[in-house]
Amino acid sequence: GLTKVKQRRLISFDWALKRLLRSKANFEILEGFLSELLREDIRIVEILESESNREARNDKFNRVDLKIKNTRDEIVIVELQYEREWDYLQRLLFSTAKTITEHMMESKPYASVVKVITISILYFDLGRGSDYIYAGSTSFRGVHT
Repeated sequence: GLTKVKQRRLISFDWALKRLLRSKANFEILEGFLSELLREDIRIVEILESESNREARNDKFNRVDLKIKNTRDEIVIVELQYEREWDYLQRLLFSTAKTITEHMMESKPYASVVKVITISILYFDLGRGSDYIYAGSTSFRGVHT
């Protein structure tokens, strides 16, 4: 006779990110993923609200899939992107800058600006190079040194 093969259910990373990994019980899994990806020991303090409020009607809306505060008071944004956008890198820059300003208190000195790490998991080719993991940063170097 025919044997019934039990079908394996697969879950998407998107589903896991939005439902499973937000739970404090699963912080260890998320910390392991982030630690391996960033090549440093990441410990999560809390999951932050991931939707920003608009101050004016014409403000851009900033919504990320997961926003985390780590033990060094850094903000880690994790975002999944399925659709190709021609201005994706500019939107990424906007999202990071918006997060920095959201966490900057009016009376605080600029020296207290929070470090924001943005992780984008893309389901499309960026069209730049043949690697599958890219890292970018803002760095200042002397032009003549």
